Amino acid sequence: MLLYFFEISLLNSPLSPLTYSSETLLDIGRVVEVSLRSRLLSGVVINACEQPSFTTTSIIKTTEYIYSSRQIRIAKFISEYYFSSLGEAFNLLVPFLKYEEKRYVEEVASDLTMENASESSIVLSSIQKSALDFLGQHPVALLFGDTGSGKTEIYMKYFEEILQQGKRAVFLMPEISLTPQMQIRLEEHFGNAVVMWHSKVTKPQKKKLLERIYNGTAKIIAGARSALFLPVEDLGLIVVDEEHDDSYKANARPRYHARDMAIYMGKLYQVPVVLGSATPSMSSYVKFPHVRLKGGHFASTRDFIFESSREEITERVESAIAQTKANDEQAMLFIPTRANFKYLICESCGHTHSCPYCSVGMSVHRKSNAIKCHYCNFSERIPSACSECGHEMLTSNRLGTAEAVHFFEEKYPDIAVGQFDRDAISTQNKLKKLLKAFNAKEIDLLIGTQMLSKGHDYHDVTLAVILGLDNQLNMSDYRAREKALSLLIQIAGRSGRKKAAKVLVQSFNREFFEPYLGRYEQFLEDEKQFRKGLYPPYKKLARILFAHKYANKAEEAMQQMVENLRQFNAIEIIGYGVSQIEKIANKYRYQILLRADRSIDLIQAIKASQVDLAEIDMDPIEFM
Repeated sequence: MLLYFFEISLLNSPLSPLTYSSETLLDIGRVVEVSLRSRLLSGVVINACEQPSFTTTSIIKTTEYIYSSRQIRIAKFISEYYFSSLGEAFNLLVPFLKYEEKRYVEEVASDLTMENASESSIVLSSIQKSALDFLGQHPVALLFGDTGSGKTEIYMKYFEEILQQGKRAVFLMPEISLTPQMQIRLEEHFGNAVVMWHSKVTKPQKKKLLERIYNGTAKIIAGARSALFLPVEDLGLIVVDEEHDDSYKANARPRYHARDMAIYMGKLYQVPVVLGSATPSMSSYVKFPHVRLKGGHFASTRDFIFESSREEITERVESAIAQTKANDEQAMLFIPTRANFKYLICESCGHTHSCPYCSVGMSVHRKSNAIKCHYCNFSERIPSACSECGHEMLTSNRLGTAEAVHFFEEKYPDIAVGQFDRDAISTQNKLKKLLKAFNAKEIDLLIGTQMLSKGHDYHDVTLAVILGLDNQLNMSDYRAREKALSLLIQIAGRSGRKKAAKVLVQSFNREFFEPYLGRYEQFLEDEKQFRKGLYPPYKKLARILFAHKYANKAEEAMQQMVENLRQFNAIEIIGYGVSQIEKIANKYRYQILLRADRSIDLIQAIKASQVDLAEIDMDPIEFM
């Protein structure tokens, strides 16, 4: 019997490709089912090979799914650049469905796409038209537009042009920007041509959405970073909104950055890529041509007021919120931490109640009478006494959203308060309900975390209160200034849409923030001087993590790799040692930070020096 032999990459497996046999010749990229240690697994045919010297196992089943040649190139790039196995990289991508026969008629599909769509066209201003023309002239371009300046209308007009060419578009947004408002806006104009893809979509719903992507009726695929890897034929455009947002970077292997992958895929598919933001990243600002949109759609003003105070609800904050209510207007209060006061501290001995598996304090969640670790999700009942000295007076530091909600509900019962964070908004229905209530003015004060700043239109907010900016500004991160100023501008931009607004900022660093209000490009120009020769986008960084339940094992692995890396002159070892968060999930953590002029120098040095415990994070954005 004639047998063919293939290298199979097992989906979501850290293993290198394995050799299997088949009685039939298979396409490269075909998804198959194989057995490994009595387990049935899915894999991808990546190569035909010669008969090996060992006995092989037969491929059990050939499926109707297949990865395209471009998808194979994408998976190989992710595997090489982001240091994952090929199987882990393939697992990000959704394969194509290879129909035995066409399941739809092109004309019918075309009719279906615009069902329920608006007949009216999108009308752009002359400034918006010029911006769209600029975007069309560049393979990658940055739309640098203030909050409310009309970026979404430009995206939609571009989508309209792409659909008229018989092509499709991918529209990426941070997870928390995938709002009901955005969905309604897209569907009102493009009808059933739109699909929304994000983590809150259920498995049965995803199956239905995929069918629409496969049969061609889905023309605009809007979603979080995973939407980039859906099987879209006839791709004509990729838009990455809020391109500065850190949620585009995956925090588990493969540690890819969706914005950077969008740029790579744009080049591979030869389609334009648009990056959009009111506060663009330094990387995109330096690397790509940009067009500037200044001002909002409404000619309102914002008055910034600074209060030198630590993160707390002061009399000034109370008074401003109470006055806003008296004026029958709405207010927003931004707090950087979820739950109640962040940590429990003993007033007698100063001991912080920490997670037993991580070297971090546990957050207080009074509603569920629990303290929780936001790193490993361990939780326990709120203790009544200090675990170190037995003292019963436990206090908390840092204000949280739930504590602020409780404060205003108790002291100001006439103010209707809404909580807007991941604890309160755990489902899409809860999000819809809260936004509907706020827009209907059933809520006077919305208290939340960074979720407040993303993708929501609040037309009657005349007061934005921002606490905790100094915590962001003082973080040990080379992007700390960029992130703090961006956060201030993004939150402030949600107020003053229709009438004048006040923005009350608690900070001891007024002299840093104030000169850049309304002048973010000047900040980027100034920041260039700080970054040159040291940090991205002028240098490339890599972070190497080591974690083990025994600290000495992690430290030994780190020391061994440091010695290996010293052989390479093209890279610089910036530092190495214990991570800032020493332990997570009962594993001790060590790290190495590397710098070089070129990514290839980092990749070559790491590949030649890598030890078993090393976890590689290329282009890191997290340094804890």
